[in-house]
Amino acid sequence: MDNAPVDYATHAPRAFQQLAQLSAQLYKGPLGPRLVELVSLRVSQLNGCVFCLDMHAEALRRSGVAQRKLDTVAAWRESPLFDARERAALAWAEALNALGCQAVPEGALEALQAEFDAREVSELSFAVAAIRAWNMLNVGLRRPLPETPYVAAAA
Repeated sequence: MDNAPVDYATHAPRAFQQLAQLSAQLYKGPLGPRLVELVSLRVSQLNGCVFCLDMHAEALRRSGVAQRKLDTVAAWRESPLFDARERAALAWAEALNALGCQAVPEGALEALQAEFDAREVSELSFAVAAIRAWNMLNVGLRRPLPETPYVAAAA
């Protein structure tokens, strides 16, 4: 049995390009790249995607996010380093990521809507869906951690 990683970008290039285009578009939307990266980092923590953890933490560092804040993402509820919008986005990301194992908690959407308008709620939900798809591909098809930090091409 072959346990080698599957290079999904090579074997399904059109699907790969479509997902990459979706992800790139979300960075240009109303949420801004930092919030999309933060949500991507948290969802990747939950899903155990080493490739995505490396990539999104590096992107956040490069954008000026303090290492101390990155170190507390997993405990964002207890950390004073996250503002109300970030907290709302992270709570929603966790709730959506858990679908299939549990329902979205009562009041979760309403709490999100207190911080985000309908377009932002929609874009945030697509951001969670996109990173979850990347996590599934990378973890399931065994994409390894690169030897040096991954740096995404400018969108």
